Amino acid sequence: MLGRVLAAVYGAVCYVIFFATFLYAIAFVGNLGFGNMHVPRSIDVGPSASLVEALLIDAVLLSIFAVQHSVMARSWFKRAWTRIVPQVIERSTYVLFSSLALILLFWQWRPITSTVWSVQSDIGAKLLWVAFAAGWAIVLISTFLISHFELFGLKQVWSHFTGKTIEPMKFRTPLFYKAVRHPLYLGFVIAFWATPHMTGGHAFFAFMCTAYMLVAIQFEERDLVHAFGDTYTNYRRNVSMIVPLPKKSASAEAKGVAK
Repeated sequence: MLGRVLAAVYGAVCYVIFFATFLYAIAFVGNLGFGNMHVPRSIDVGPSASLVEALLIDAVLLSIFAVQHSVMARSWFKRAWTRIVPQVIERSTYVLFSSLALILLFWQWRPITSTVWSVQSDIGAKLLWVAFAAGWAIVLISTFLISHFELFGLKQVWSHFTGKTIEPMKFRTPLFYKAVRHPLYLGFVIAFWATPHMTGGHAFFAFMCTAYMLVAIQFEERDLVHAFGDTYTNYRRNVSMIVPLPKKSASAEAKGVAK
């Protein structure tokens, strides 16, 4: 019983750390604050550095997160990792390490404050802030559309605590997933690029994260095809990856095959 309690507490702590990190990420990317208090470090606020130094440090920080996030998600790593870490807290540990990688990035990020673009129109700036908020909303909603608490490890530790068995995840395409295969990544892309004042550091961050997501999708989809077979293959054929596009009609697909 003690082991179940400890696993549940550990999972809950990891989730709280994740959620606090997620909220800080919004403030970090948007240079936001609460009232007159702004976050101490943001994408445009932090230790000064030369351009070359900033690019090198920021690239390393982004690489640490990318490697951790992708490698720990692979099935071969999970098989080896769960020989050390109990299966029930594997996902919570992944979430914890991801949060720590982001916290390191927030702490050590070097801003590059040169202006790439600056929207002077009040309406234009407000529209971009709306897009920024919408992007983060899409991210959060997308996690709930699949299984938010399983995605972040809480369902696993709670099921272990209560002695219940988690049913294998079924393939579903709710709401956003009918329009694009990766709405969570779409939300991030919108949130990272939607800003009325784009600095060099912000643009570097947005570009590198977008490039990483496009690469990560290839690995994720390989795992999804392995897990769901023809069901996911057909889904991938009919639904666009990250940019909402009209679905192909049956006649158009037939013509494509004929060609």
